[in-house]
Amino acid sequence: MKDFIDRTHVKDVDEWEASIKISPEVLSTAKKILLKVMKGADVFETIRKYPVPKHGNISKHALVTAYKDMVRNGEITEDPKLLSRIRMKPMRTLSGVTTVTVLTGPYPCPGNCIFCPTDIRMPKSYLPDEPGAARAFQNHFDPYEQVLSRIKTYEAVGHPTDKIELLILGGSWTSYPQTYQTWFVQRCLDAMNGCESENIQSAQIINETAAHRNVGLVVETRPDLITPEILRFLRFLGVTKIQLGIQSLNDIILLANRRGHTVSEALTATALCRAAGFKIVLHWMPNLLNATPESDREDFKKFWNDTADGFGFCPDELKIYPTQLLINTDLYKEWENGRYQPYDTETLIQLIADIKATIQPYCRINRVIRDIPSHHIVEGNTRSSLRMDIQKRMKQLGTKCQCIRCREIKGQSVNPEKLELIDFQYNPANSHEHFLQFVTDQDKIAGYLRLSLPTADAPQTGIEELENAALIREIHIYGQSLAVGSEQTGAAQHMGLGTRLIESACEIARQEGFQKLAVIAAIGTRRYYQSRGFTRGEYYMIRILNESDVDQKG
Repeated sequence: MKDFIDRTHVKDVDEWEASIKISPEVLSTAKKILLKVMKGADVFETIRKYPVPKHGNISKHALVTAYKDMVRNGEITEDPKLLSRIRMKPMRTLSGVTTVTVLTGPYPCPGNCIFCPTDIRMPKSYLPDEPGAARAFQNHFDPYEQVLSRIKTYEAVGHPTDKIELLILGGSWTSYPQTYQTWFVQRCLDAMNGCESENIQSAQIINETAAHRNVGLVVETRPDLITPEILRFLRFLGVTKIQLGIQSLNDIILLANRRGHTVSEALTATALCRAAGFKIVLHWMPNLLNATPESDREDFKKFWNDTADGFGFCPDELKIYPTQLLINTDLYKEWENGRYQPYDTETLIQLIADIKATIQPYCRINRVIRDIPSHHIVEGNTRSSLRMDIQKRMKQLGTKCQCIRCREIKGQSVNPEKLELIDFQYNPANSHEHFLQFVTDQDKIAGYLRLSLPTADAPQTGIEELENAALIREIHIYGQSLAVGSEQTGAAQHMGLGTRLIESACEIARQEGFQKLAVIAAIGTRRYYQSRGFTRGEYYMIRILNESDVDQKG
């Protein structure tokens, strides 16, 4: 089974490169290059000047290994700036956390969508040689092995791994047996903790102080599989973010593609997730059967309509997955019969460039294309680098995207005295939202907080501790992920921005008449909130907003 994957089809080869043993000749050359870089030489130019006989140019992985070896042997002192220069793919941890993606094992999906590929070896809609899916397949979908191998890979190429966002993919997570869900999360935590646990509760307790803390837990599912009971169970597991496959905001198109839910059901699920404090990621698919570029443009506008204009989805994050025509789908039959035609690359670039300019500043666009290997695509766009093409087109058009991803500070240094706190307010279904953001004078985001104020008609979650509570659904401070307790001059993390955002949220909630503030804390952030006045509830961290309320409660 492990030999099934053809490496030429795996685009994310970090794990493969990190597994290569470094010879003494390569290590010696890497140290020589490293010393040049320490004196100011360009990394790539120096690598090209010092090829190794019968090996060629060495990789950044070799430089990271040489760096660690020299620090360990006392040849050089630790230098975070130097490590950042030689780190492989630094963008992966510039968001402030390190994302570890794992896949569940194959399991029947309750849906019957015409666009989903079917491979009995994989969970529904995934292919065995997709990046990420390939690693899961090679590890036989074992959660412990997937997490452990990914952590080792990140460490080998110079990335910090003390703050991990765990992303569990594999289709409709909430359709799996709850015993499997519990076991899967527990084994992921065991891998982070470096030890076995008796149950998921003990695994969570250990993780609060582990070397690899879970600061976010993400699952994906369908909107028709969301209920108050399921959301309570997800909080028991430690889930903080839910990805929902909305796909379209047009009931006729949903029906034609056999999605199995309506727009109304999708909105109800979104509102329920928000009322329970979850961060919400929606999936949207242009170019479905019966869609046109014009109908897709109209469809996309509906995401940003608040309740006054109908709908009220207002997603925190969005994944754009243009429909890709694959041979092992029912959509392929529609194409064979002349009833479906994929958009060409030019049409897709222009469509996404147009709609990207309309995205609201509280939303982050995580993806604009699904990274399916091109040999699977029958007809239509095969470019996986679509984001760069779209950015180039928008520059030509003179338009600009205001989404969070396009405004993150990334590795930029920050002067806290020059940051401005902006309160962007909007009204999704059943809630009034405050998107509190610290921005630079260049409109770059250094950190933000999502504060939800449920309205009187908010859906009932059945969670007692959320009664009369405002909710912090997310706090995120940007910049290169730093180790817990570490500091770096000009880095946004560990500047106290999170604390300032929390106090601002408390004041807003207090003025709006809420008695308490609840936060959907991840396992590894519980003690952070505890040190800032929050106490532990059954599912959330709670902070009482008025002394009189404390007295009455006591």
